[in-house]
Amino acid sequence: MIKEASQNQRRLAAIVATDVVGYTHLMAADEVGTLAALRDHRAALIDDLIASHGGRIVKTMGDGLLLEYPSVVSAVESMLAVQTGMIERNAEVAEATRIVLRVGINLGDIIIDGDDIHGDGVNLAARLEAMASPGGIAISDIVHGQIRNRLAPAFIDDGEHDLKGIAHPIRIWHWNPGEQTQSVPPILTEPDKPSIAVLPFNNMSGDVEQEYFSDGMTEDIITDLSKASQLFVIARNSSFAYKGQSPDIRQVCRELGVRYVLEGSVRRAGNRVRISAQLINGSDGGHIWAERYDRDLEDIFAVQDEVTREIVAALQVELTPEEQDRRQVPTKVDPAAYDFFYRARSYMFKFTPQSMIKCRAMLDKALELDPAMALAHALYAIVYATEYLNGWKGVDASPLDKAYAFAERACELDNENALAHTALSLCQTWRGELGLAVKSAARSVELDPNFGMGYSALGQACDFLGLHENAIEAFQMTLRLDPQHDLSLHFIGRAQFAMGRDVEAEENFKRRLAIKPDTDTTRAYLAALYGANGRLEEAREIWRELMEINPDFDAGRIRNTLPYTVSTWFDRFYGGLEKAGLLK
Repeated sequence: MIKEASQNQRRLAAIVATDVVGYTHLMAADEVGTLAALRDHRAALIDDLIASHGGRIVKTMGDGLLLEYPSVVSAVESMLAVQTGMIERNAEVAEATRIVLRVGINLGDIIIDGDDIHGDGVNLAARLEAMASPGGIAISDIVHGQIRNRLAPAFIDDGEHDLKGIAHPIRIWHWNPGEQTQSVPPILTEPDKPSIAVLPFNNMSGDVEQEYFSDGMTEDIITDLSKASQLFVIARNSSFAYKGQSPDIRQVCRELGVRYVLEGSVRRAGNRVRISAQLINGSDGGHIWAERYDRDLEDIFAVQDEVTREIVAALQVELTPEEQDRRQVPTKVDPAAYDFFYRARSYMFKFTPQSMIKCRAMLDKALELDPAMALAHALYAIVYATEYLNGWKGVDASPLDKAYAFAERACELDNENALAHTALSLCQTWRGELGLAVKSAARSVELDPNFGMGYSALGQACDFLGLHENAIEAFQMTLRLDPQHDLSLHFIGRAQFAMGRDVEAEENFKRRLAIKPDTDTTRAYLAALYGANGRLEEAREIWRELMEINPDFDAGRIRNTLPYTVSTWFDRFYGGLEKAGLLK
């Protein structure tokens, strides 16, 4: 009896069943070649992806595999990676000889029998596999519920089905290759050092007009924390995605891939400011540290410095000697000048022609009061560079020259300001001074190892130099620091397209379109990719969408704007559009 009990232990597990579509036909046509191809796919792709996501191969059944995972999310992510990888591996293989998989995934109770598993959960996974499309994945409703906050948008509801041997109807969700309007975002794992997201501090001033001030305080604390190389700090853009919400801190940590969250509030009354902050552990919701500060506004730098030092101490992070030297005694600020700077930055983040005009007006007032404010000069450079790049009408003449002058002045005023060096790098990039741009961006991320904008500037300069792998690495760093930065997907896809890594590029272009559906340039890149690969009707359909969004889109302007030093990207882009008949 004791032996029987041990053989029939039960546990909850994610179960995956796979098989090869048309395996009997493939074996009949070429038994040796089919077996060799299947072994090759497993050795080069499938087995490693299973293991890296914590899966276990329970048994092999001819053309099929039965797998067990401790986590539903890991199982789904693993199989999405397998199916996406198989698309790329089959790209150059004749259709008649391709190894194409079907996958079924279920979450259920399993019976342990030595190394084998049994039970209704296993049976349902096998039935789901049979319902999957070639190259696709079918999951049960319970699996979909478990992945709803991360991977679910990629799956399409197929309603309820009666399945053989299953007592009640099962709702099935499908992922099918080539039909996705939204790609699957990766699961973000925690870095190998303390990681933190700073949520927007609540405005407790009783005046909604003071929202810019509480936001500005939050942004400055993020900037101050991010200068510590032994911390991983999520960028402002992704932290502010939670503004106006009351999210579960544990969910925030899962979605951003961090361990800790800092939250707080700001109350301003005249030139006095009260800041409350608390540090929370996302794994259990426990409070690690909390403090309240009540100071004059002119001492705001000192408050920010104190908050950073307290957090660094609470997380047992050591600053390098260089970082210690840079943290000089904070100076007092002109409250009025700093207030105008906060207002200017709030306008800049709206990224419209009108908001940039308002931003410049606020910066003018800040610099009138404090001509030596390096941050204001740097922000002015970013504004003018943005206006130049977007070709917005009605702005000052020669915006790039003005941007360059402001960026140089910002570096002169404060050579250890990361934003100033990033602004200079962007100006150098658009002027074609790519070698200098790389150096300026590298200096920026040296000063602020968590500065996503700095990594993005570095990626741009590398990409235009033809150093596409370096560019992708930098853009991926931006995306990890700022998971909401959809433009990074656009940049990564552009670099991959230049390298001929079209399957990956297509995925990233589609992911960007799912997040920002009104973009025209990403559609142009995707149309060119389709054209280059002979998918002419898809290219024309994407182009029709582009023309509806922006009837004045000019593909020729791209050649005049992007300062590539090699012709590869232009050859592929314009060649693909021409092949699809999309060039005028």
